[in-house]
Amino acid sequence: MSTLSKRWVIASPTSPEILSRYPNMGSVLAQVLYNRGFTTPIDAEEFLSADAESFLDSNNRLFNPFQIKDMIRAVERISQAIKKHEQIIVYGDFDADGVTSTTLMVQVLTALGAVVKPYIPHRVDEGYGLNSEALLRFAREGVKLVITVDCGIRSVAEVEDGKDAQLDIIVTDHHTIGPEIPKALAVINPKQEDCKYPEDMLAGVGVAFKLADALLRRAKEMHKAPIKLQTEDLLDLVAIGTVADLAPMNRSENRALVRRGLEIINKANRPGIRALLDVSGVKPGTVTAMNIGFSLGPRINAAGRLESAMIAYNLLSTEDYNVALRLAEQLQKLNVERQDLTRAAQEKVRGWVEEQRSDAPLIFASGDFRAGIVGLVAGRLTEEYSRPTIIMEVGETESRASCRSIPQFDITHALDQCADLLVRHGGHAQAAGFTVANMNIPALKAKLMKLADDSLSGQDLRPILEIDVEVEARALTEKLVYELSRLEPTGYHSASPVLMTSNLRVLESRTVGKEGHHLKLKLARAGQPPLDAIGFGLGDWVDNMPERIDVAYQLEMNEWNGNRSLQLNLQDIRPAGNT
Repeated sequence: MSTLSKRWVIASPTSPEILSRYPNMGSVLAQVLYNRGFTTPIDAEEFLSADAESFLDSNNRLFNPFQIKDMIRAVERISQAIKKHEQIIVYGDFDADGVTSTTLMVQVLTALGAVVKPYIPHRVDEGYGLNSEALLRFAREGVKLVITVDCGIRSVAEVEDGKDAQLDIIVTDHHTIGPEIPKALAVINPKQEDCKYPEDMLAGVGVAFKLADALLRRAKEMHKAPIKLQTEDLLDLVAIGTVADLAPMNRSENRALVRRGLEIINKANRPGIRALLDVSGVKPGTVTAMNIGFSLGPRINAAGRLESAMIAYNLLSTEDYNVALRLAEQLQKLNVERQDLTRAAQEKVRGWVEEQRSDAPLIFASGDFRAGIVGLVAGRLTEEYSRPTIIMEVGETESRASCRSIPQFDITHALDQCADLLVRHGGHAQAAGFTVANMNIPALKAKLMKLADDSLSGQDLRPILEIDVEVEARALTEKLVYELSRLEPTGYHSASPVLMTSNLRVLESRTVGKEGHHLKLKLARAGQPPLDAIGFGLGDWVDNMPERIDVAYQLEMNEWNGNRSLQLNLQDIRPAGNT
Protein backbone atom coordinates (compact mmCIF):
# COMPACT_ATOMS: atom_id res chain seq x y z
CA MET A 1 0.00 0.00 0.00
CA SER A 2 1.03 3.65 0.13
CA THR A 3 4.33 4.29 1.94
CA LEU A 4 2.81 6.32 4.76
CA SER A 5 -0.79 6.14 5.94
CA LYS A 6 -2.68 9.41 6.09
CA ARG A 7 -4.62 10.69 9.06
CA TRP A 8 -8.12 11.53 7.87
CA VAL A 9 -9.53 14.64 9.51
CA ILE A 10 -13.18 15.12 8.61
CA ALA A 11 -14.62 18.59 9.23
CA SER A 12 -17.45 18.65 11.73
CA PRO A 13 -20.79 19.01 9.93
CA THR A 14 -22.56 22.32 10.32
CA SER A 15 -26.23 22.41 11.17
CA PRO A 16 -28.58 22.34 8.14
CA GLU A 17 -30.27 25.48 9.47
CA ILE A 18 -27.02 27.49 9.19
CA LEU A 19 -26.15 26.09 5.75
CA SER A 20 -29.62 26.92 4.45
CA ARG A 21 -28.84 30.61 4.94
CA TYR A 22 -26.22 30.51 2.17
CA PRO A 23 -28.11 31.70 -0.93
CA ASN A 24 -27.88 30.20 -4.40
CA MET A 25 -25.86 27.17 -3.40
CA GLY A 26 -26.35 23.64 -2.17
CA SER A 27 -25.38 22.27 1.21
CA VAL A 28 -22.09 20.71 0.03
CA LEU A 29 -20.67 23.98 -1.34
CA ALA A 30 -21.98 25.87 1.69
CA GLN A 31 -20.28 23.38 4.01
CA VAL A 32 -16.97 23.69 2.14
CA LEU A 33 -17.06 27.48 2.41
CA TYR A 34 -18.01 27.33 6.08
CA ASN A 35 -15.11 24.96 6.78
CA ARG A 36 -12.71 27.43 5.16
CA GLY A 37 -13.65 30.31 7.37
CA PHE A 38 -16.44 31.93 5.39
CA THR A 39 -18.90 31.61 8.23
CA THR A 40 -21.38 34.21 6.99
CA PRO A 41 -23.22 34.18 3.66
CA ILE A 42 -21.80 37.63 2.86
CA ASP A 43 -18.19 36.48 3.34
CA ALA A 44 -18.86 33.40 1.23
CA GLU A 45 -20.39 35.36 -1.63
CA GLU A 46 -17.58 37.92 -1.63
CA PHE A 47 -15.03 35.11 -1.86
CA LEU A 48 -16.83 33.38 -4.73
CA SER A 49 -17.22 36.61 -6.68
CA ALA A 50 -13.69 37.98 -6.15
CA ASP A 51 -13.29 40.45 -8.98
CA ALA A 52 -9.93 41.51 -10.38
CA GLU A 53 -11.36 44.91 -11.20
CA SER A 54 -11.39 45.62 -7.46
CA PHE A 55 -7.61 45.56 -7.53
CA LEU A 56 -7.14 47.48 -10.78
CA ASP A 57 -9.35 50.41 -9.86
CA SER A 58 -8.46 53.47 -11.95
CA ASN A 59 -9.36 55.75 -9.04
CA ASN A 60 -6.82 54.14 -6.72
CA ARG A 61 -9.54 53.24 -4.22
CA LEU A 62 -8.70 49.67 -3.22
CA PHE A 63 -5.37 47.85 -2.85
CA ASN A 64 -3.55 50.90 -4.13
CA PRO A 65 0.04 49.90 -5.08
CA PHE A 66 1.32 53.16 -3.61
CA GLN A 67 0.39 51.80 -0.18
CA ILE A 68 3.42 49.52 -0.39
CA LYS A 69 6.43 50.86 1.43
CA ASP A 70 9.04 52.53 -0.84
CA MET A 71 6.75 52.38 -3.89
CA ILE A 72 6.82 56.14 -4.48
CA ARG A 73 10.62 56.20 -4.20
CA ALA A 74 10.92 53.30 -6.66
CA VAL A 75 8.56 54.86 -9.19
CA GLU A 76 10.35 58.20 -9.03
CA ARG A 77 13.78 56.61 -9.59
CA ILE A 78 12.57 54.47 -12.47
CA SER A 79 10.83 57.45 -14.07
CA GLN A 80 14.08 59.38 -13.82
CA ALA A 81 16.00 56.54 -15.46
CA ILE A 82 13.49 56.39 -18.30
CA LYS A 83 13.69 60.15 -18.83
CA LYS A 84 17.51 60.12 -18.90
CA HIS A 85 17.71 56.95 -21.03
CA GLU A 86 19.77 55.22 -18.36
CA GLN A 87 20.32 51.53 -18.87
CA ILE A 88 18.21 49.39 -16.52
CA ILE A 89 18.74 45.74 -15.65
CA VAL A 90 15.82 43.61 -14.46
CA TYR A 91 17.43 40.90 -12.34
CA GLY A 92 15.17 37.86 -11.93
CA ASP A 93 15.09 34.32 -10.64
CA PHE A 94 15.20 31.08 -12.61
CA ASP A 95 11.86 29.57 -11.57
CA ALA A 96 8.44 30.20 -13.12
CA ASP A 97 7.67 33.01 -10.66
CA GLY A 98 10.98 34.69 -11.44
CA VAL A 99 10.72 34.23 -15.20
CA THR A 100 7.19 35.63 -15.37
CA SER A 101 8.26 38.50 -13.10
CA THR A 102 11.19 39.31 -15.36
CA THR A 103 9.08 39.13 -18.50
CA LEU A 104 6.40 41.35 -16.97
CA MET A 105 8.81 44.03 -15.74
CA VAL A 106 10.77 44.21 -18.99
CA GLN A 107 7.53 44.41 -20.97
CA VAL A 108 6.27 47.32 -18.88
CA LEU A 109 9.53 49.23 -18.90
CA THR A 110 9.87 48.77 -22.65
CA ALA A 111 6.34 50.11 -23.17
CA LEU A 112 7.28 53.15 -21.10
CA GLY A 113 10.32 53.85 -23.28
CA ALA A 114 13.06 52.52 -21.00
CA VAL A 115 16.42 51.16 -22.07
CA VAL A 116 16.17 47.81 -20.35
CA LYS A 117 17.67 44.32 -20.43
CA PRO A 118 16.73 41.13 -18.55
CA TYR A 119 19.21 39.17 -16.49
CA ILE A 120 18.47 35.79 -14.93
CA PRO A 121 21.42 34.05 -13.24
CA HIS A 122 22.42 30.51 -14.09
CA ARG A 123 21.36 28.09 -11.37
CA VAL A 124 24.67 26.18 -11.32
CA ASP A 125 27.19 28.91 -12.12
CA GLU A 126 25.72 31.67 -9.95
CA GLY A 127 22.99 30.25 -7.75
CA TYR A 128 19.90 31.96 -6.39
CA GLY A 129 19.69 35.69 -5.71
CA LEU A 130 21.84 38.68 -6.44
CA ASN A 131 25.40 37.96 -7.49
CA SER A 132 28.12 40.50 -6.73
CA GLU A 133 30.20 39.63 -9.80
CA ALA A 134 27.22 40.26 -12.06
CA LEU A 135 26.48 43.58 -10.36
CA LEU A 136 30.07 44.75 -10.77
CA ARG A 137 29.96 43.76 -14.43
CA PHE A 138 26.77 45.77 -14.91
CA ALA A 139 28.45 48.82 -13.37
CA ARG A 140 31.45 48.50 -15.71
CA GLU A 141 29.05 48.32 -18.66
CA GLY A 142 27.43 51.61 -17.70
CA VAL A 143 24.27 50.33 -16.02
CA LYS A 144 22.83 52.81 -13.51
CA LEU A 145 19.79 51.01 -12.11
CA VAL A 146 19.08 47.38 -11.18
CA ILE A 147 15.55 46.20 -10.34
CA THR A 148 15.28 42.78 -8.75
CA VAL A 149 12.16 40.66 -9.16
CA ASP A 150 11.39 37.62 -6.99
CA CYS A 151 14.78 37.89 -5.26
CA GLY A 152 17.05 40.18 -3.30
CA ILE A 153 15.45 40.45 0.14
CA ARG A 154 18.27 38.38 1.69
CA SER A 155 21.09 39.82 -0.48
CA VAL A 156 22.43 42.28 2.10
CA ALA A 157 26.12 42.02 1.19
CA GLU A 158 25.48 41.92 -2.54
CA VAL A 159 23.40 45.11 -2.41
CA GLU A 160 26.27 46.82 -0.58
CA ASP A 161 28.68 45.66 -3.28
CA GLY A 162 26.39 47.08 -5.94
CA LYS A 163 26.03 50.39 -4.13
CA ASP A 164 29.84 50.63 -3.79
CA ALA A 165 29.98 50.26 -7.58
CA GLN A 166 27.58 53.25 -7.94
CA LEU A 167 24.53 51.19 -8.81
CA ASP A 168 21.08 52.16 -7.61
CA ILE A 169 19.21 48.98 -6.64
CA ILE A 170 15.47 48.53 -6.21
CA VAL A 171 14.54 45.23 -4.57
CA THR A 172 11.12 43.73 -5.27
CA ASP A 173 10.55 40.40 -3.56
CA HIS A 174 8.01 38.37 -1.60
CA HIS A 175 10.21 35.98 0.34
CA THR A 176 10.48 35.94 4.11
CA ILE A 177 12.29 38.93 5.62
CA GLY A 178 15.65 38.09 7.18
CA PRO A 179 17.34 39.52 10.26
CA GLU A 180 18.58 42.45 8.19
CA ILE A 181 16.92 44.19 5.24
CA PRO A 182 19.23 45.22 2.37
CA LYS A 183 19.98 48.94 2.31
CA ALA A 184 18.77 49.34 -1.26
CA LEU A 185 17.38 52.54 -2.76
CA ALA A 186 13.93 51.00 -2.33
CA VAL A 187 12.74 47.67 -0.93
CA ILE A 188 9.29 46.62 -2.11
CA ASN A 189 8.15 43.63 -0.12
CA PRO A 190 4.72 43.64 1.59
CA LYS A 191 6.09 41.36 4.33
CA GLN A 192 8.02 44.25 5.88
CA GLU A 193 6.64 45.01 9.33
CA ASP A 194 6.15 48.71 8.60
CA CYS A 195 4.49 48.16 5.22
CA LYS A 196 0.81 49.15 5.27
CA TYR A 197 -0.25 47.24 2.17
CA PRO A 198 -3.16 44.92 3.14
CA GLU A 199 -1.93 41.81 1.28
CA ASP A 200 1.44 40.34 2.28
CA MET A 201 1.14 36.96 0.52
CA LEU A 202 1.55 37.98 -3.12
CA ALA A 203 3.88 35.90 -5.27
CA GLY A 204 7.04 37.52 -6.63
CA VAL A 205 5.20 38.23 -9.88
CA GLY A 206 2.37 39.78 -7.85
CA VAL A 207 4.81 42.21 -6.23
CA ALA A 208 6.35 42.99 -9.62
CA PHE A 209 2.85 43.58 -10.98
CA LYS A 210 2.14 46.10 -8.23
CA LEU A 211 5.25 48.06 -9.26
CA ALA A 212 4.17 47.82 -12.90
CA ASP A 213 0.69 49.00 -11.98
CA ALA A 214 2.16 51.96 -10.09
CA LEU A 215 4.37 52.90 -13.06
CA LEU A 216 1.46 52.76 -15.49
CA ARG A 217 -0.76 54.80 -13.17
CA ARG A 218 1.95 57.43 -12.79
CA ALA A 219 2.46 57.61 -16.56
CA LYS A 220 -1.28 58.13 -17.03
CA GLU A 221 -1.31 60.88 -14.39
CA MET A 222 1.55 62.66 -16.15
CA HIS A 223 -0.65 62.87 -19.30
CA LYS A 224 2.03 61.35 -21.50
CA ALA A 225 1.37 59.92 -24.94
CA PRO A 226 -1.07 56.98 -24.83
CA ILE A 227 0.59 53.73 -23.77
CA LYS A 228 -0.43 50.68 -25.76
CA LEU A 229 0.13 48.38 -22.78
CA GLN A 230 -2.62 48.01 -20.16
CA THR A 231 -2.32 46.40 -16.73
CA GLU A 232 -4.79 43.74 -17.89
CA ASP A 233 -2.31 42.63 -20.57
CA LEU A 234 0.05 41.47 -17.82
CA LEU A 235 -2.35 39.27 -15.89
CA ASP A 236 -1.61 36.10 -17.87
CA LEU A 237 1.95 36.28 -16.52
CA VAL A 238 0.68 37.08 -13.02
CA ALA A 239 -1.59 34.03 -13.01
CA ILE A 240 1.16 31.65 -14.14
CA GLY A 241 3.73 32.87 -11.64
CA THR A 242 1.25 33.03 -8.77
CA VAL A 243 -0.06 29.49 -9.22
CA ALA A 244 3.33 27.96 -10.06
CA ASP A 245 4.90 29.46 -6.93
CA LEU A 246 2.09 28.15 -4.69
CA ALA A 247 0.94 31.56 -3.52
CA PRO A 248 -2.12 31.05 -1.30
CA MET A 249 -5.39 31.05 -3.19
CA ASN A 250 -7.43 31.80 -0.08
CA ARG A 251 -6.23 35.39 -0.29
CA SER A 252 -8.65 37.63 -2.13
CA GLU A 253 -6.13 39.53 -4.25
CA ASN A 254 -4.26 36.45 -5.43
CA ARG A 255 -7.55 34.78 -6.23
CA ALA A 256 -8.84 37.76 -8.15
CA LEU A 257 -5.66 38.24 -10.14
CA VAL A 258 -5.46 34.55 -11.06
CA ARG A 259 -9.14 34.42 -12.00
CA ARG A 260 -8.76 37.35 -14.41
CA GLY A 261 -5.39 36.07 -15.57
CA LEU A 262 -6.95 32.75 -16.54
CA GLU A 263 -9.40 34.61 -18.75
CA ILE A 264 -6.44 36.22 -20.53
CA ILE A 265 -4.55 32.92 -20.79
CA ASN A 266 -7.57 31.22 -22.34
CA LYS A 267 -7.54 33.77 -25.14
CA ALA A 268 -3.93 32.69 -25.82
CA ASN A 269 -3.00 36.03 -27.36
CA ARG A 270 0.60 35.81 -26.13
CA PRO A 271 2.47 33.61 -28.67
CA GLY A 272 4.55 31.95 -25.96
CA ILE A 273 1.51 30.89 -24.00
CA ARG A 274 -0.25 29.60 -27.11
CA ALA A 275 2.83 27.53 -27.96
CA LEU A 276 3.06 26.17 -24.41
CA LEU A 277 -0.58 25.14 -24.53
CA ASP A 278 -0.04 23.43 -27.88
CA VAL A 279 2.92 21.31 -26.71
CA SER A 280 1.11 20.54 -23.44
CA GLY A 281 -2.02 19.33 -25.23
CA VAL A 282 -4.21 21.87 -23.41
CA LYS A 283 -6.84 23.63 -25.52
CA PRO A 284 -7.22 27.42 -25.23
CA GLY A 285 -10.51 28.08 -23.52
CA THR A 286 -10.15 25.12 -21.14
CA VAL A 287 -7.16 26.26 -19.06
CA THR A 288 -7.56 26.07 -15.27
CA ALA A 289 -5.25 26.78 -12.36
CA MET A 290 -4.55 23.04 -12.29
CA ASN A 291 -3.25 23.21 -15.87
CA ILE A 292 -0.85 25.95 -14.79
CA GLY A 293 0.35 23.87 -11.86
CA PHE A 294 0.81 20.61 -13.74
CA SER A 295 1.43 21.62 -17.38
CA LEU A 296 2.60 25.19 -17.95
CA GLY A 297 4.56 25.82 -14.76
CA PRO A 298 6.73 22.67 -14.90
CA ARG A 299 7.72 23.34 -18.50
CA ILE A 300 8.73 26.92 -17.70
CA ASN A 301 10.65 25.69 -14.66
CA ALA A 302 12.45 23.03 -16.71
CA ALA A 303 14.52 25.68 -18.49
CA GLY A 304 16.17 26.99 -15.34
CA ARG A 305 16.46 23.54 -13.80
CA LEU A 306 18.52 21.96 -16.58
CA GLU A 307 19.79 24.77 -18.84
CA SER A 308 19.12 28.51 -18.86
CA ALA A 309 15.93 30.19 -17.68
CA MET A 310 16.41 32.64 -20.54
CA ILE A 311 14.89 30.00 -22.83
CA ALA A 312 11.61 30.40 -20.95
CA TYR A 313 11.99 34.18 -20.83
CA ASN A 314 12.47 34.31 -24.61
CA LEU A 315 9.42 32.09 -25.05
CA LEU A 316 7.16 34.39 -23.03
CA SER A 317 8.62 37.55 -24.58
CA THR A 318 8.61 36.73 -28.29
CA GLU A 319 5.89 38.07 -30.57
CA ASP A 320 6.56 35.41 -33.21
CA TYR A 321 4.54 32.19 -32.81
CA ASN A 322 7.01 30.11 -34.88
CA VAL A 323 9.86 31.16 -32.61
CA ALA A 324 7.66 30.47 -29.59
CA LEU A 325 6.76 26.98 -30.82
CA ARG A 326 10.42 26.08 -31.31
CA LEU A 327 11.22 27.25 -27.78
CA ALA A 328 8.17 25.47 -26.33
CA GLU A 329 9.27 22.21 -27.95
CA GLN A 330 12.70 22.71 -26.41
CA LEU A 331 11.06 23.13 -23.00
CA GLN A 332 9.00 20.00 -23.61
CA LYS A 333 12.19 17.96 -24.14
CA LEU A 334 13.81 19.48 -21.06
CA ASN A 335 10.74 18.67 -18.99
CA VAL A 336 10.83 15.01 -20.01
CA GLU A 337 14.53 14.88 -19.13
CA ARG A 338 13.76 16.55 -15.81
CA GLN A 339 11.15 13.90 -15.01
CA ASP A 340 13.60 11.08 -15.74
CA LEU A 341 16.39 12.62 -13.64
CA THR A 342 14.01 13.27 -10.76
CA ARG A 343 12.75 9.69 -10.71
CA ALA A 344 16.30 8.28 -10.71
CA ALA A 345 17.45 10.58 -7.91
CA GLN A 346 14.34 9.86 -5.88
CA GLU A 347 14.95 6.11 -6.12
CA LYS A 348 18.54 6.58 -4.98
CA VAL A 349 17.56 8.58 -1.91
CA ARG A 350 14.65 6.25 -1.14
CA GLY A 351 17.05 3.30 -0.97
CA TRP A 352 19.18 5.20 1.53
CA VAL A 353 16.12 6.16 3.59
CA GLU A 354 14.97 2.55 3.86
CA GLU A 355 18.42 1.57 5.16
CA GLN A 356 18.37 4.28 7.83
CA ARG A 357 15.06 3.20 9.41
CA SER A 358 14.96 6.45 11.35
CA ASP A 359 12.35 9.14 11.95
CA ALA A 360 14.93 11.94 11.76
CA PRO A 361 14.82 14.61 9.03
CA LEU A 362 16.22 13.43 5.72
CA ILE A 363 19.50 15.16 4.88
CA PHE A 364 21.14 13.62 1.82
CA ALA A 365 24.19 14.95 0.00
CA SER A 366 25.45 13.79 -3.38
CA GLY A 367 27.74 15.11 -6.10
CA ASP A 368 25.72 13.21 -8.72
CA PHE A 369 22.51 15.23 -8.61
CA ARG A 370 21.74 18.08 -10.98
CA ALA A 371 21.16 21.30 -9.08
CA GLY A 372 17.87 21.85 -10.87
CA ILE A 373 16.17 18.73 -9.53
CA VAL A 374 17.13 18.68 -5.86
CA GLY A 375 14.08 20.74 -4.87
CA LEU A 376 11.76 18.38 -6.70
CA VAL A 377 13.34 15.34 -5.07
CA ALA A 378 13.10 16.97 -1.64
CA GLY A 379 9.45 17.81 -2.21
CA ARG A 380 8.49 14.32 -3.28
CA LEU A 381 10.31 12.67 -0.38
CA THR A 382 8.71 15.07 2.10
CA GLU A 383 5.31 14.06 0.73
CA GLU A 384 6.23 10.37 0.85
CA TYR A 385 7.72 10.24 4.35
CA SER A 386 6.19 13.34 5.98
CA ARG A 387 9.56 14.50 7.25
CA PRO A 388 11.64 17.63 6.59
CA THR A 389 13.95 16.86 3.68
CA ILE A 390 17.18 18.52 2.56
CA ILE A 391 18.78 17.40 -0.68
CA MET A 392 22.26 18.80 -1.21
CA GLU A 393 24.20 19.07 -4.45
CA VAL A 394 27.85 18.81 -3.39
CA GLY A 395 30.36 21.09 -5.10
CA GLU A 396 34.14 21.37 -4.81
CA THR A 397 34.21 23.86 -1.93
CA GLU A 398 30.57 24.85 -1.49
CA SER A 399 27.32 22.92 -1.73
CA ARG A 400 23.82 24.08 -2.53
CA ALA A 401 20.69 22.56 -1.08
CA SER A 402 16.94 22.67 -1.47
CA CYS A 403 14.74 22.10 1.55
CA ARG A 404 11.11 21.08 1.87
CA SER A 405 9.32 20.74 5.15
CA ILE A 406 6.07 19.85 6.89
CA PRO A 407 3.65 22.23 8.63
CA GLN A 408 5.06 21.34 12.05
CA PHE A 409 8.59 22.61 11.20
CA ASP A 410 9.44 26.06 9.78
CA ILE A 411 12.54 25.31 7.74
CA THR A 412 13.48 28.93 7.03
CA HIS A 413 13.29 29.78 10.74
CA ALA A 414 15.56 26.80 11.40
CA LEU A 415 18.05 28.01 8.80
CA ASP A 416 18.00 31.47 10.38
CA GLN A 417 19.27 29.80 13.55
CA CYS A 418 22.10 28.24 11.52
CA ALA A 419 23.05 31.46 9.71
CA ASP A 420 26.59 31.45 11.12
CA LEU A 421 27.24 28.19 9.24
CA LEU A 422 25.74 29.29 5.91
CA VAL A 423 26.95 31.40 3.00
CA ARG A 424 23.39 32.42 2.15
CA HIS A 425 19.87 31.15 2.65
CA GLY A 426 16.23 32.12 2.25
CA GLY A 427 12.74 30.93 1.43
CA HIS A 428 9.41 30.22 3.06
CA ALA A 429 8.21 28.18 6.04
CA GLN A 430 7.99 24.92 4.07
CA ALA A 431 10.38 25.56 1.16
CA ALA A 432 13.85 27.06 1.31
CA GLY A 433 17.36 26.87 -0.07
CA PHE A 434 20.88 27.53 1.11
CA THR A 435 24.55 27.53 0.17
CA VAL A 436 27.06 26.14 2.65
CA ALA A 437 30.84 25.75 2.73
CA ASN A 438 31.64 22.04 2.64
CA MET A 439 33.68 22.29 5.83
CA ASN A 440 30.52 23.37 7.68
CA ILE A 441 28.25 20.56 6.47
CA PRO A 442 28.77 18.21 9.48
CA ALA A 443 28.07 21.00 12.00
CA LEU A 444 25.06 22.20 10.00
CA LYS A 445 23.61 18.71 9.81
CA ALA A 446 24.01 18.20 13.56
CA LYS A 447 22.40 21.54 14.39
CA LEU A 448 19.43 20.99 12.06
CA MET A 449 18.90 17.52 13.48
CA LYS A 450 18.84 18.98 16.99
CA LEU A 451 16.42 21.75 16.03
CA ALA A 452 14.10 19.28 14.33
CA ASP A 453 14.21 16.84 17.24
CA ASP A 454 13.39 19.61 19.72
CA SER A 455 10.50 20.82 17.58
CA LEU A 456 8.99 17.54 16.39
CA SER A 457 9.53 15.15 19.29
CA GLY A 458 6.29 13.51 20.37
CA GLN A 459 4.20 14.87 17.48
CA ASP A 460 2.11 12.75 15.12
CA LEU A 461 3.86 13.41 11.81
CA ARG A 462 1.57 11.40 9.59
CA PRO A 463 0.36 13.56 6.70
CA ILE A 464 -3.08 14.97 7.34
CA LEU A 465 -5.81 14.55 4.76
CA GLU A 466 -8.39 17.23 5.43
CA ILE A 467 -11.86 16.18 4.27
CA ASP A 468 -14.46 18.87 3.77
CA VAL A 469 -17.67 16.89 3.91
CA GLU A 470 -19.05 13.35 3.77
CA VAL A 471 -21.40 12.86 0.83
CA GLU A 472 -23.70 9.95 0.02
CA ALA A 473 -22.98 8.18 -3.25
CA ARG A 474 -26.39 9.04 -4.70
CA ALA A 475 -25.64 12.77 -4.31
CA LEU A 476 -22.62 12.64 -6.65
CA THR A 477 -23.77 14.27 -9.88
CA GLU A 478 -22.54 16.43 -12.72
CA LYS A 479 -24.54 19.28 -11.18
CA LEU A 480 -22.44 19.00 -8.01
CA VAL A 481 -19.25 19.15 -10.07
CA TYR A 482 -20.48 22.35 -11.67
CA GLU A 483 -21.43 23.89 -8.34
CA LEU A 484 -18.06 23.11 -6.77
CA SER A 485 -16.35 24.68 -9.80
CA ARG A 486 -17.45 28.04 -8.39
CA LEU A 487 -14.51 27.68 -5.99
CA GLU A 488 -12.08 28.09 -8.89
CA PRO A 489 -9.34 29.11 -9.11
CA THR A 490 -8.21 26.59 -6.54
CA GLY A 491 -4.66 26.08 -5.37
CA TYR A 492 -2.43 26.34 -2.34
CA HIS A 493 -4.44 27.00 0.85
CA SER A 494 -7.64 26.75 -1.19
CA ALA A 495 -7.49 23.32 -2.73
CA SER A 496 -10.25 21.62 -4.64
CA PRO A 497 -12.60 20.25 -1.97
CA VAL A 498 -12.01 16.73 -0.75
CA LEU A 499 -15.20 14.73 -0.26
CA MET A 500 -15.67 11.36 1.43
CA THR A 501 -18.08 8.53 0.76
CA SER A 502 -18.26 5.49 3.02
CA ASN A 503 -18.80 1.78 2.50
CA LEU A 504 -18.64 1.52 -1.30
CA ARG A 505 -18.48 -1.93 -2.86
CA VAL A 506 -15.57 -2.50 -5.27
CA LEU A 507 -16.74 -3.99 -8.56
CA GLU A 508 -13.43 -3.82 -10.45
CA SER A 509 -9.86 -3.07 -9.43
CA ARG A 510 -6.77 -2.83 -11.66
CA THR A 511 -3.55 -0.89 -12.10
CA VAL A 512 -2.91 1.53 -14.94
CA GLY A 513 0.04 3.56 -16.14
CA LYS A 514 3.34 2.55 -17.67
CA GLU A 515 4.65 0.97 -14.46
CA GLY A 516 1.32 0.15 -12.84
CA HIS A 517 1.66 2.83 -10.17
CA HIS A 518 -1.92 4.07 -10.49
CA LEU A 519 -5.20 2.50 -9.41
CA LYS A 520 -8.40 2.28 -11.45
CA LEU A 521 -11.65 1.29 -9.71
CA LYS A 522 -15.28 0.80 -10.56
CA LEU A 523 -17.52 1.31 -7.52
CA ALA A 524 -21.13 0.23 -7.07
CA ARG A 525 -24.03 2.64 -6.40
CA ALA A 526 -27.45 1.30 -5.51
CA GLY A 527 -29.93 2.04 -8.30
CA GLN A 528 -27.42 4.22 -10.22
CA PRO A 529 -24.61 3.63 -12.73
CA PRO A 530 -21.28 2.56 -11.16
CA LEU A 531 -18.71 5.23 -10.34
CA ASP A 532 -15.30 5.33 -12.01
CA ALA A 533 -12.33 6.25 -9.81
CA ILE A 534 -8.66 6.91 -10.49
CA GLY A 535 -6.01 6.91 -7.75
CA PHE A 536 -2.63 8.27 -8.81
CA GLY A 537 0.17 6.57 -6.90
CA LEU A 538 -2.24 4.16 -5.20
CA GLY A 539 -1.51 1.11 -7.37
CA ASP A 540 -0.14 -0.94 -4.45
CA TRP A 541 -3.69 -1.31 -3.12
CA VAL A 542 -4.70 -3.63 -5.96
CA ASP A 543 -3.09 -6.69 -4.32
CA ASN A 544 -4.97 -6.18 -1.06
CA MET A 545 -8.19 -4.56 -2.14
CA PRO A 546 -11.02 -4.93 0.43
CA GLU A 547 -14.49 -5.76 -0.81
CA ARG A 548 -15.82 -2.50 0.65
CA ILE A 549 -13.90 0.73 1.10
CA ASP A 550 -14.20 4.31 2.28
CA VAL A 551 -12.91 6.79 -0.30
CA ALA A 552 -11.61 10.36 -0.03
CA TYR A 553 -11.63 12.10 -3.40
CA GLN A 554 -12.07 15.18 -5.52
CA LEU A 555 -15.11 15.02 -7.77
CA GLU A 556 -14.49 15.77 -11.44
CA MET A 557 -15.67 15.18 -14.97
CA ASN A 558 -13.47 12.93 -17.07
CA GLU A 559 -13.36 13.64 -20.81
CA TRP A 560 -12.15 10.89 -23.13
CA ASN A 561 -12.74 10.55 -26.85
CA GLY A 562 -15.48 13.14 -26.71
CA ASN A 563 -17.33 11.42 -23.86
CA ARG A 564 -17.86 12.98 -20.43
CA SER A 565 -18.37 10.95 -17.29
CA LEU A 566 -18.32 11.45 -13.55
CA GLN A 567 -15.04 10.42 -11.91
CA LEU A 568 -13.60 10.26 -8.40
CA ASN A 569 -9.99 11.47 -8.27
CA LEU A 570 -8.94 9.44 -5.24
CA GLN A 571 -6.81 11.13 -2.60
CA ASP A 572 -6.78 8.07 -0.34
CA ILE A 573 -8.74 4.91 0.43
CA ARG A 574 -9.17 2.71 3.49
CA PRO A 575 -11.09 -0.46 4.38
CA ALA A 576 -14.70 0.40 5.18
CA GLY A 577 -15.23 1.25 8.83
CA ASN A 578 -11.49 1.53 9.56
CA THR A 579 -11.43 4.91 11.30
